[in-house]
Amino acid sequence: MKISEYIHSLTKFEKGLWLVSVLVITVSFLVSGGSDFLSLTASLIGVTSLIFIAKGYIIGQVLMVVFSVFYGIISFFFSYYGEMITYLGMTAPMAVMSMISWIKHPYKKTKEVEVAKVTKAQIGVMLLLTVIVTAAFYFILRALENANLIISTISVTTSFIAAYLTFLRSEYYALGYASNDIVLIILWILAAVSDISCLPMVLCFVMFLFNDLYGFYSWRKMRKRQTVS
Repeated sequence: MKISEYIHSLTKFEKGLWLVSVLVITVSFLVSGGSDFLSLTASLIGVTSLIFIAKGYIIGQVLMVVFSVFYGIISFFFSYYGEMITYLGMTAPMAVMSMISWIKHPYKKTKEVEVAKVTKAQIGVMLLLTVIVTAAFYFILRALENANLIISTISVTTSFIAAYLTFLRSEYYALGYASNDIVLIILWILAAVSDISCLPMVLCFVMFLFNDLYGFYSWRKMRKRQTVS
């Protein structure tokens, strides 16, 4: 399927959510007098990936890889090394792994991924790895003199949980990313205080939050529909 065909497959509400997200991000960029078109491009790719992930489409993961690379570069210039390392070293690779997992587990013969139930063993592994990853990143970021160390470390934690759950094809991935969105909103507000050009990134993650909350709702419906079928 082409991107246009994926867009046509969206419901009226989903198209509206996507268009509002694009509009809010673009207008905020113009109003702030921004000239960082890389940030604008990354934000637009990001919200587009989320609406497709909410539908369980593999194309969403492909776009998430692209967004992760762009966002990692942007984070580097703002000395948010935690964000850079997280997205380039964890989110992007996990998106690739998720893409492979989703390709192997389609729902019947549709473009939709099969929603899976997370086991207690998988939750245990996730929690153990989360503690290890969080501790490791804390010391790495402290050594790099990362800006806003504690918030960036929390961002690593929420990002890892969200990426892990996405790989497992659990609807709770969306709540993980929603938590991460809140952390990133705070992080970029702090940056926007000294540099108004960061405002588009704040609104970017505000729209990400709405998209991820919808993603959870959408995946819950997917699970019920797939279970009945």
